[in-house]
Amino acid sequence: MISQSFIQELLDRTDIVDVIERDVPLRRAGANYSACCPFHSEKTPSFTVSPIKQFYHCFGCGAHGNAIGFVMEYDGMHFVEAVSELAARIGLQVPAQQAETGSGSQSDSARVKPNGTEHSPGALLEAMKIAARFYREQLKLSKNAIDYLKQRGLTGATAARFGIGYAPAGWQNLHTSFPGQPDNVQKRLLVQAGLMVEGDGGKCYDRFRDRIMFPIVNLKGMIVGFGGRVLEKGEPKYLNSPETPLFQKGRELYNLFGARRAIREAGKVIVVEGYMDVVALSQHGIEYAVATLGTATTPYHIQKLLRQTDNIVFCFDADSAGKKAAWRALEDSLAQLADGKSIGFLFLPEGEDPDSYIRNHGRSAFEKLLEQTLPLSVFLFRELSARTDLKSSEGRAKLVQDAKPLLARVAAPGLALMLVKRLAEISGLSERELEGILKIRRVTAFPVREKPSRPKPLSPYEWLLQILLYHPAYIQKLDRELLAYDQEYEKEVAALAALVEFIDAHPHMGEGTLIPLMTVHFRASPYRAILEQAASKTLGWDGELDLEAEFAGAMARLHEMKRKQRMAVLHNKSLSALTPEEREELQRMAMP
Repeated sequence: MISQSFIQELLDRTDIVDVIERDVPLRRAGANYSACCPFHSEKTPSFTVSPIKQFYHCFGCGAHGNAIGFVMEYDGMHFVEAVSELAARIGLQVPAQQAETGSGSQSDSARVKPNGTEHSPGALLEAMKIAARFYREQLKLSKNAIDYLKQRGLTGATAARFGIGYAPAGWQNLHTSFPGQPDNVQKRLLVQAGLMVEGDGGKCYDRFRDRIMFPIVNLKGMIVGFGGRVLEKGEPKYLNSPETPLFQKGRELYNLFGARRAIREAGKVIVVEGYMDVVALSQHGIEYAVATLGTATTPYHIQKLLRQTDNIVFCFDADSAGKKAAWRALEDSLAQLADGKSIGFLFLPEGEDPDSYIRNHGRSAFEKLLEQTLPLSVFLFRELSARTDLKSSEGRAKLVQDAKPLLARVAAPGLALMLVKRLAEISGLSERELEGILKIRRVTAFPVREKPSRPKPLSPYEWLLQILLYHPAYIQKLDRELLAYDQEYEKEVAALAALVEFIDAHPHMGEGTLIPLMTVHFRASPYRAILEQAASKTLGWDGELDLEAEFAGAMARLHEMKRKQRMAVLHNKSLSALTPEEREELQRMAMP
């Protein structure tokens, strides 16, 4: 766990406007800033950022949070990753015992460990930077490597944008870029970074030799690994960094960091198989492509991509290997999909891959080809149907059995219902019959909507939530006896009590600190939605609002509610059952 005090210090020293403006152009709008929301498509700005409360809210899609929450959502990071990223931007060191793998600062590189012990993540990250610089310099000196890239149609600008380099032939070249360290310490560092291999007898040699080098960058913008491609013939065609403390192939995607903005602008991401596919597509204007790193698509890849966009297109060759990879991606997608998300499959013409196709036919032809993308549901049943004889009863029964384990993985209720409907059409069974066979619980995907009613007025509990979030000092005037259980407003009372407890525990918080810290503290709480919604309502408030009168009004309403509730309780008792004190209380409350 990262301590609350460190998070508070981080948020105190971070300006949410600066954080968001790195990725989203903001315009001044009174006391706040506004923009078109980066989390959904819109033409009229509904995304508001408050520099006073250090909080953002979209009145269109409901997205809201603090600086940490924005980095988590926009960059697809986990909480600890986002904290480490923001801390690194302002030069704040995450306490060593709390830092996650890969979150160390570059200053760690100075703390080189003795031979046989593990180097810090910061030292490994620094080693990757030095290696990347070495490979780029070597590319400038290699005519063969430059000629190869030219033959593949790459420009110098594209190579520079992707940081492409060259690992020269020979067994021990890389260590020359690491002067000033004892030889054994230096080699141990490079082995742990995956840049060198330790052979028999402890002799070390460069892992990458005579290969075009593609740096692999994580979502923090840090180089964590490399992919190396042979220039001519040779095996393996592609060689990736091994698993290290920085790099896990099943968790990283090539070019995701660089493609984030293009993915959001395009509203989709294309997943291809090779580095050169990504680079060639980008050079021709298709900048929203990423690649898996020589491994099959994993559920983690899909989760990561669905944080960036609602639409994923897997683009594979039309050969058997491409179809096998597509089917694996489909299987891993079923449990990750939510209603409103879309996954499709595009198969290129025979003998083509994305690199060759866009070089031969251009951007317009490729984008036209994208229109032929098969939705997941179509690809699913097309493949299953091809495996059996649908003209026979036995074949249709096999189709149902083959579909059963796949449909069981589908978590999205709407999609599950549509897939059952389609299976019913193909198999000739009714939906009821299929539900019995597949043991699927019936879900009403499209409930009948009631007629819209007038907006429900705020309860005094909700109004007090907003006032306290806007100006926490009003907690000193709050009559806490009024926070007793209220059946009609159970959730609001509980959320208000939780907020009061939180403010009590942090008495020195100002207006600009409470909401950012509150969103962190309550991120796993059942009251999170109520509190964040209340916070978002305060974004439009200004100094002209008479808070004193509003607070007094809310308290008066709450007193009156409690009085009526108590009177109802007493009236429900028979007169003979009332104690003398209760009779006196009832008479007193009935007086004007």
